[in-house]
This record gives sequence, structure tokens and C-alpha cells, in this order.
Amino acid sequence: MLQTVRPRLEEINAELAALRGMRDKPAGTVRLTSTENAAEAVLWPAIARLLPDYPDIKVEIVIDYGLTDIVAERYDAGVRFGEQVAKDMIAVRVGPDIRMAVVGAPAYFARRVAPRTPQELTAHDCINLRLPVHGLYAWEFERNGRSLRVRVDGQLVFSTTALILESAVAGFGLAYLPEQQVQRLLDSGALVRTLASWCPPFTGYHLYYPSRRQPTPAFALLVEALRYRPRRHPGRSPG
Repeated sequence: MLQTVRPRLEEINAELAALRGMRDKPAGTVRLTSTENAAEAVLWPAIARLLPDYPDIKVEIVIDYGLTDIVAERYDAGVRFGEQVAKDMIAVRVGPDIRMAVVGAPAYFARRVAPRTPQELTAHDCINLRLPVHGLYAWEFERNGRSLRVRVDGQLVFSTTALILESAVAGFGLAYLPEQQVQRLLDSGALVRTLASWCPPFTGYHLYYPSRRQPTPAFALLVEALRYRPRRHPGRSPG
């Protein structure tokens, strides 16, 4: 009897092991809300490395510049600057400090004198970003402990930074964008920076989600893939 039953018992054990493997294997859909630059600079590089090893995980990224209620909108998490994250949320740093940059094309500065202070921006053609609910975004500056918010004007208003960047390169006006988004164009000379001393670094992107949320294996895996780990400088002591 044992000789007859043993092969079947081995088959059952193998099937149970396969079921356990399926249970422990991360799977499911993770929904995220993010700004455009955060999605391109932070989310996509990490997701592109992660997904090939986990074919059962799906990721949905919705671009939104509003401070989305991720619970009401049924998102698993959002990505925003650290200072924008509500205090009752769990926040995980996913990127380095960030600086904003005021940039324009050489053709623009050939016909307009570069502003020396943020207040002078009101006399310039500036390309605006429209935010959901809050309207036009006020450009934010700080120097020597002094903070300024300047409401600029110009011919163009967009709800996407991709078009803001494209129109700035084409010479239609000045843009206010994350430094890393424009660095390549600054290096190539396609854009020129101004008011750099008024744009100090500030806390970068954070992934945030409700503290009462029970993370799924797929979500926990994505959080670890996104977690920011500063590069260590060789030969430098930790202190």
C-alpha cells in the first residue's frame, strides 16, 4: 500500500509547495499618483529594474500636480516633495535634495536682460504651470532666510512640465523647473540659468501612504526598490 500511495503523496507535497510559492510570490497592481518629474526621475528607473524579475506585479502611475487624497482616490501611495506630505502619513524618502531652476533659452536672453531679483520676473514672459484646484503656481524663492512667492505672467500656461520645458527651449519665456529636469539642457547650452542664488536645495521626493494601510508583498517590494540610499564616498569616514 505504501509503495502505491507514496508517488501520490509526493505529488501532493509538490503541489502544496507550488501553492505556497504562489502565495509568497509578490503579485497584484500598485497604483501611484506622482508629478511628472518624480515619475521620470525616481519612479520609472526603479520600476524598470524591478518589474522584469516580478512579472505578476503591475504598476499604474497617474500624473497629477494636485495634493491628491490617496485614500479617497484609492491609490496605494503618492510621490511628492517631503514638505508637501501630510503629517499623518508614512513618508519614505525616494530621492535626494532638489533645487529649482529659473531657465530660458539663449534666444530669449538675447532680447531680454536677465532678472537680478525674483521681483523682476513680473516684467518677464514666464511660462506658467496650472495646478488642479489651486490655479496658477506661484514661483517660490529663498535667500538668507527670506522667502518670496512670485506670481508671474506670460503668453503660455500648461498643466504639464514637458510642454513648459519645450516652449522654454523654443524661446517663448522663462521656466521654473526642477534642476535635474533641465540639467542636460543647461550643460548643452540649450538653456541658460538665472537667479540661482535664490534657489537653495530643499527636501526631495517622498513616497507617502496611510499609516493604517497593511502593505501587500508587491507594495512592500516596490517601497524597498524606491527607498533612497545616499551614495557613500570612498575613503571618507562616516563621521
